[in-house]
Amino acid sequence: MKTGIFLMAIVKTNDNHIKLANGEPIRDACEELGVLFGCRSGLCGTCMIDIVEGEENLSELSEEEVAMDRDRKRRLACQAKIKQGTVTINFDKF
Repeated sequence: MKTGIFLMAIVKTNDNHIKLANGEPIRDACEELGVLFGCRSGLCGTCMIDIVEGEENLSELSEEEVAMDRDRKRRLACQAKIKQGTVTINFDKF
């Protein structure tokens, strides 16, 4: 069993925030914040988010994001992982 301190990262919107461990996918946090999901595997593009601040705290673009012509400011929430720190997102609410 591992012991120690787990460093926390934060995904936030203007209204709310979710804490998660460094290196974790942001998918579940974004879903809890209200981002809509379809396939959850990078094929449909439903979970498109705008990165307002903190794009340097996210993983590199996935192959799926590159195929959809995404960039560091427009990501698929199902594909991105937070390395550390805080990432502020914006997304279309339906």
